[in-house]
Amino acid sequence: MINKPIYFDHAATTPVDKRVFEKMAPYYTEIFGNPNSQHVFGRNAVCAVDEARDTIAKIIGAKPSEIYFTSGGTEADNWALRGVCGAFKDKGNHVIISPIEHAAMITTAKELAKDGFKVDFMKVDEEGFVDLEHLKSIVTEKTIFVGCMLANNEVGTIEPIKEIAEIAHSVNAVCFTDAVQAAGVLDINVKELGVDLMSMSSHKIYGPKGVGALYIRNGLRLKSIITGGHQERTKRGGTTNVPAIVGFSEAFKIANAELEKNAVYVSNLRDHFIKRILEEVPFVKLNGPKDGAKRLPANADFSFKFIEGESILFSLDLAGISVSSGSACSSGSLEPSHVLLSLGVPEGLAHGSIRFSFGKHNTMEQVDYAVNVIKQSVERLREMSPLFKLNQGEIKNV
Repeated sequence: MINKPIYFDHAATTPVDKRVFEKMAPYYTEIFGNPNSQHVFGRNAVCAVDEARDTIAKIIGAKPSEIYFTSGGTEADNWALRGVCGAFKDKGNHVIISPIEHAAMITTAKELAKDGFKVDFMKVDEEGFVDLEHLKSIVTEKTIFVGCMLANNEVGTIEPIKEIAEIAHSVNAVCFTDAVQAAGVLDINVKELGVDLMSMSSHKIYGPKGVGALYIRNGLRLKSIITGGHQERTKRGGTTNVPAIVGFSEAFKIANAELEKNAVYVSNLRDHFIKRILEEVPFVKLNGPKDGAKRLPANADFSFKFIEGESILFSLDLAGISVSSGSACSSGSLEPSHVLLSLGVPEGLAHGSIRFSFGKHNTMEQVDYAVNVIKQSVERLREMSPLFKLNQGEIKNV
């Protein structure tokens, strides 16, 4: 018997780890100085920020001087793309991204297109993997930016970033990857990936909201998008969020230390969940890679035929199960997921999609309970669906 709500939406955000919260607490009330202040309170604060920068750099195989703190993944994505376009417009105006990027990247690219930049999209296959041959065919000497997320936030596809970076560098373009979903889950060593820019976010790895980072390879020129102060070595203005940065660093350190253990644990939950859904719920489609090793360990995305995803979401919510109908940043839209449409999922089927993302605090008991509720909810909703009745031959198409 499940007595409290179940959270299966860890791709949207995660609870702050208690160890992280304890690490942050003194920086709100005791070590509260502004790191730019020239006194002991400021010096104590800047020491904490420097230590956090060192920790994050070490985890991703970078130098501390290559880590710049931001307000989160959205700002880091914006800075990467706008920063390159602002700094390299004399070289060219060609931008290439995947069509399944986060809204922060897609929307920014469309804005830049209005300003005269040429934006092309890499092709992806039905599981969400980038077509490398197509990418090779569209890069030119005018290409300045090639961006692709390391792991997709909706269907969990893990992309061949190293190969993408090699193609980008063949025309001297800058290669960026959005590692917001991958950080703390996969090995994201920037040297091995070969990227020049990489965005990360704290609240996806049991850290606080409102803080992230952008890795900028030393020597890479990047135009600033937030000006007005000398913070982040004059590259990004704004008072340094010391408690959040300390929390981000601690969360990343814990996630990296427990990476393998947590990956095995949540992937077992996911595999059990996927197996039961495919075997026990008719008319469903698993979106993304069929091979679990090629998708994020926590991710399972399904399209339920003949019913709307929002109907399933609300039904599960009433039963105490929290899930998502897509990216949390886009789920307020009535439009079907751009990710699923890019994978070739028909629009009607894309409307019936739900993303389940598991976390380290979930249990197998919760998974089994959820499957049982899903079976009941889907059956009840289909009984009310004219499309399902039509498919079953209960009504005629007139």
